Amino acid sequence: MEKSGKVINNAFYDDLKEEWMEREDHPIALLRAENQIRNPWIAKVIKERKKTSAKVLDIGCGGGLLTNYLAKEGHQVSGIDLSTSSLEIGIKNDLSKTVEYRQANAYALPYQNGIFDVVTAMDVLEHVENPEKVISEASRVLSKDGLFFFHTFNRNLLSYLLVIKGVEWFIPNTPKNMHVYPLFIKPKELQILCREHQLFFEDTLGLRPSFNMSFFWKRLISRNSAVNIEFTFSKSLMTGYCGFAIKSTV
Repeated sequence: MEKSGKVINNAFYDDLKEEWMEREDHPIALLRAENQIRNPWIAKVIKERKKTSAKVLDIGCGGGLLTNYLAKEGHQVSGIDLSTSSLEIGIKNDLSKTVEYRQANAYALPYQNGIFDVVTAMDVLEHVENPEKVISEASRVLSKDGLFFFHTFNRNLLSYLLVIKGVEWFIPNTPKNMHVYPLFIKPKELQILCREHQLFFEDTLGLRPSFNMSFFWKRLISRNSAVNIEFTFSKSLMTGYCGFAIKSTV
């Protein structure tokens, strides 16, 4: 998408290949670190709210970081993405050998209405021109009382400085325009979009690096790699935030 002269760069995912799981001097290491805390949380909520074995769709599954995790937890999982090379990595690392990986567009999911218990869209909504189309499709394929999980970035000066400029300085190998600020979504905006498609917020959590700001800025100035970075949940939704909504027709 082009706004303010910038085009979102999603093409770099095609070039990652094995680096999805291995590279440390690239923002993909941050994504792996985020999944270390997000994946168990998602699995816990599914267990509490749905059942031990749920039918799950992971939109924008990439290399399968969440997809394969949920399959190992015993869920029946499908993952869709536009990047064929990323899907190949997901298939290769699927220890359960049960995941259905498919190349598909999030704007037109190749599934019937209401067949999934859970749909996830993690680090997806800020990478598309029209997040409402993704949300609409997610709601369409969800069953009544189904769970919609999301993670994206708030749109404000702090998130711009940390998520875009900070990462560019922190990790020199950051792809150009990996994130485009106008595509960030304020929590209230996302809540309204979800509600318009029968998805009602149940819980929202901030997600941020777990070290203090003094340590962050020292690492930022030294421009070290992403090795050993950990994330933690936060009450603040000022930068990254995640949560889940429940589908209701009421």
